[in-house]
Amino acid sequence: MPRPLVLMAVPLLAVAPLLAGLLAPPAAPGLLAPPAAAAPATDQPLAGRVVALDPGHQLGNGRHPDQAGRLVWVGLWKPCNSTGTATAGGFPEASFTWRVTRRLQARLEALGATVRLTRTTNSYDDWGPCVGTRGRYGARVGADLAVSVHGDGAAASTHGFFVIRPGVREGYTDDVAGPSRRLALAVRGGLAGAGFGYSTAYGGDGLDVRRDLGTLNMADVPTVMVELGNMRNAGDARCMTSAGCRDRYARGLAAGITGYLAR
Repeated sequence: MPRPLVLMAVPLLAVAPLLAGLLAPPAAPGLLAPPAAAAPATDQPLAGRVVALDPGHQLGNGRHPDQAGRLVWVGLWKPCNSTGTATAGGFPEASFTWRVTRRLQARLEALGATVRLTRTTNSYDDWGPCVGTRGRYGARVGADLAVSVHGDGAAASTHGFFVIRPGVREGYTDDVAGPSRRLALAVRGGLAGAGFGYSTAYGGDGLDVRRDLGTLNMADVPTVMVELGNMRNAGDARCMTSAGCRDRYARGLAAGITGYLAR
């Protein structure tokens, strides 16, 4: 006996996409599907990078003279650390370097970098660390580079910034002198791009080379020390005590560091 024909109801919604495809007009000859949207450029160009920052000095160095003043070997005998300088109004270098460094840290972290600091306080209760420890810190934390932040205490008539790189010291800096020179040029460019002028001292080109600074001598990663302005100069001091100007210093340093790492 033949089976009866069974008609099954199919919901219209289930066949609508199929019908739309069958009834759609053919594509015009040569017409291609639109290209997929390009992947957006990364906003974290420093992802995976590690940067060591050294806020110069410490507020308590002067209150701990025995510890901060003891001699350490860094290719020559040098005091562990010092009090640093200050503006005529009493704003200390340690506080200036701390505030600039924290702003710089925030900028670098926003770009994806991991940032390590040689000191994590700005306190009269603390001292150091010693210059040799600061210099070795970059390699200890696996940093790609290290930047030591300072303010100058030169004659009040001089003004502007300069970047110090390590000279060749056999057995100490011979492995990092070359890349440190490239870092110095990148940082100088970043600060100049942020609107700061070269120091009127130290050759007038915004660069200096030293073989007697423990923080630079003991480095095993590309490193520079920046003297961002002369704290004894009235014009520089007005800038260095301004939050807006300190942020501009941080912006210039971040640009230089990013330029070096992105090369």
